[in-house]
Amino acid sequence: MRHIKLAPNWLRFLIVVVLVLGVFFRFFNVDGKVYGHHETYTSLRISGYTTTEVRRQIFNGRVVNKEAFAKFQRLNPDKNLGDTVKSLAIEDPHHPPLYYVIARLWAQIFGTSVTAIRSLSVIISLLVFPCFYWLCRELFNVPFSVPFVAIALIAISPIHLIYAQEAREYILWLLTILLSSASLLRALRLESEQRLPDRTLAWGIYTLTLALSLYTSLLSGFVAVAHGIYVMATTEFRWTKKVEIYTLASLTGFLAFTPWILVILTNLLQFHRQTAGTTGKLSPLALIQSWLINLSRIFLDLNFGLENPLSYPISYIFLILLGYSLYILCRTTHPKIWLFIVLLITVPAIPLMLPDLIFGGTRSTAEQYLIPSFLGIQLAVTYLFAYQLYDGIILLRKIWQTVLVLVIMGGVVSCAVSSQAETWSSKGVSSGNTQVATIVNQASRPLLISDSFGINYGNVFSLSYLVEPKVRFLLVKDKNIPTIPKGFTDVFLLNPSSTLRKGIEKKYKSKINVIYSNKYYSIGKLAKLSVNKKYS
Repeated sequence: MRHIKLAPNWLRFLIVVVLVLGVFFRFFNVDGKVYGHHETYTSLRISGYTTTEVRRQIFNGRVVNKEAFAKFQRLNPDKNLGDTVKSLAIEDPHHPPLYYVIARLWAQIFGTSVTAIRSLSVIISLLVFPCFYWLCRELFNVPFSVPFVAIALIAISPIHLIYAQEAREYILWLLTILLSSASLLRALRLESEQRLPDRTLAWGIYTLTLALSLYTSLLSGFVAVAHGIYVMATTEFRWTKKVEIYTLASLTGFLAFTPWILVILTNLLQFHRQTAGTTGKLSPLALIQSWLINLSRIFLDLNFGLENPLSYPISYIFLILLGYSLYILCRTTHPKIWLFIVLLITVPAIPLMLPDLIFGGTRSTAEQYLIPSFLGIQLAVTYLFAYQLYDGIILLRKIWQTVLVLVIMGGVVSCAVSSQAETWSSKGVSSGNTQVATIVNQASRPLLISDSFGINYGNVFSLSYLVEPKVRFLLVKDKNIPTIPKGFTDVFLLNPSSTLRKGIEKKYKSKINVIYSNKYYSIGKLAKLSVNKKYS
């Protein structure tokens, strides 16, 4: 490995500026984006209620206002922390409880507003900086250049900003991955030294952080597998004292996770139902295109989708950058360094990508599931820049300094654009809710009808944050055809099932015209409506 010196003054100044910008963007307009489908589930879990209770009290064919939803999005004296964990165990066992427990305790102090709940993720995201710095120090064993470049890249990484302002567990998951990975590398390094107390503490920290990571996301199991392969490979697959201690620490971490494993086994049918929601069908070409776009979003994200022709050249540029980064990494570093990064990229990704390619599915297109791989990619690119900044050929050094500045500028522009936006691709099924709310709010006395079909449950909760108080909701269960009260000027149907749509058209002898649609859902409007009675 080329000797990497201290970061030059210009780079230190740039990193300080970028870090300040990164922190600013995390706090700026934190409540500006739509409170998405999945975020409303976070608030539901914090409240301690279950979806069964919600369906019984709201999806009952009665007209309700937006305040009816608020009860299930805030703390209630009748529900406690135990109810939060219980609701997860019964209905969402694929979501371990650590983040939701922390969020519940946070809400008890700071409240349940969108700003308050998202601020928890913002604070957690700030802890990512020192942890990423620690991981770089343990992995590369160099003074400041690599960690400094790493801090610059993650500070303005669009994907870090997205999940730093999301009321979900993913930024906490990233933090636990960083902690467990850095503590593992430290424990392995200290094994060659004779300080028993330090070694014991290091392995204890690894055990704890591994357990915390598992209690944050089930996908941490793949990260643990990557760690295990790394330890075995670096000891040449021999049963050594180091492997023995690692195995004990790892098994202890998994043993601490046993209570939630039992929860999953007890609610296996519900676990399967919830995870089956990511088994849609995409062609192999569409899958690969989605992977490439997700790769580019680590560094540059202007909310381009598959339909935007600019997405592909941008994706190819970053694919080439990643390929060259891995080449330089593997050619110039010790196997103990490059193997860790390669395993962190590939092991968590392959179990998601291969089944999607072979059997169909969309799990691997969900960028949040690939956070460990994105972390490995950022480590590889970080090393490339730190390495090339000290190239002996001045011209090449200048070129790579320019590339680094361009990547940083791309991240800054992405964060600036994202911070101003009301919605983003990461909002998924809720990305069109701002348009829907605008349409509904324009009516003088609107009624929004929907059912519990598919994504509708979470989306009506999301819309309740966006619509004006004059909007009323009429929510029904399954195949029930509602009776529409008189007194409404406009009746809208949000993503109705075929049964609901045809039933209303037949019952009221009126056509439902689609007035907005995206790839997730549509909203229609009842063509004819008599108005002769006001609602209260």
